[in-house]
Amino acid sequence: MGGLGTTEIVIIAVVALILFGPSKIPEFAKQCGRAVNLFKKGLKEGIDDGEADAPKKDDAAKKP
Repeated sequence: MGGLGTTEIVIIAVVALILFGPSKIPEFAKQCGRAVNLFKKGLKEGIDDGEADAPKKDDAAKKP
């Protein structure tokens, strides 16, 4: 339950081909790839910013 088999993937691909046409599929895939890359880049930048803003253990120990 919850997994996609070969038959389901083929059916989804055929439906997408019928709905969007053969010329739009590569363009759509390219945009999805760009979106994923931007998302990953944003996550990485957010993590880097979070580490810079977080107080360090040494700073917490020095406070009275």
